[in-house]
Amino acid sequence: MVIAQSVVLAAEFPPSVEDFYLPSILPWGVHDNYWFTKITFLVWVAVAAIIIFFLVAYRKPELVPTKKQWIAESIYGFVRNNIAVDMIGPQGVRFAPYLTTLFMFILLNNFFGIVPFVQLSPNSHIAFPAILAVISYVMFIYVGVRKHGFFKYLKHALIPPAPVFILPLLIPIEFFSNFLVRPFSLAVRLFANMFAGHILLLVFTLGGFAMISANPLLAPVSVLSWVLSVALTFLEFLVICLQAYVFTVLTASYVQGALADEH
Repeated sequence: MVIAQSVVLAAEFPPSVEDFYLPSILPWGVHDNYWFTKITFLVWVAVAAIIIFFLVAYRKPELVPTKKQWIAESIYGFVRNNIAVDMIGPQGVRFAPYLTTLFMFILLNNFFGIVPFVQLSPNSHIAFPAILAVISYVMFIYVGVRKHGFFKYLKHALIPPAPVFILPLLIPIEFFSNFLVRPFSLAVRLFANMFAGHILLLVFTLGGFAMISANPLLAPVSVLSWVLSVALTFLEFLVICLQAYVFTVLTASYVQGALADEH
């Protein structure tokens, strides 16, 4: 009965942006209270899963690591060696815990987008990528000011090594690039990929139901639509991993730029 109703709804109401605005899942309060929805619940699940996994993995560390300890050490080692140290240098080790947490949080929340019966990433809402971008933004400015001092950091960030006569043109560009575009691009890149992936999966999955409901002769096209949705799910998995990696790498590169002695 529920499946039949879903098919009818899919045929009458195609996927839209409204699919991202979910009602509250609390059994009390106003129905349109958006403060605790499925999205909020998924974020809390991701946070709890990451904390519990690393606590359990390192509860009794052994010289010959257990499977859980090996997985945790491999994740941390990957981010520390291949992102933090490679991008920032030896001093990147002190940023490895934050970068590992950032990577895992984005990866797990992205992964919800292809989990059956969940199939919605919290990062498909701009609020969550925006907050992560703001945190990274504040961090790289803080480490830059802490190392160079406020005015020296501004000079370092805004004044490139160029002839004096061209600086009035370059300084606004540097300000726009370093202090406005960076957090905006971080947030929008992650949001856009997760939003687009969810919409594509909705279109091909529900589109199959809509076509077969409209005309049984379209059954072969419906099957093709579902096959494509499966193929897109594998593609979305690659995008999920890539976006978590790109966000973390860019954060590390911004920290490296803030710590560098030269522009």
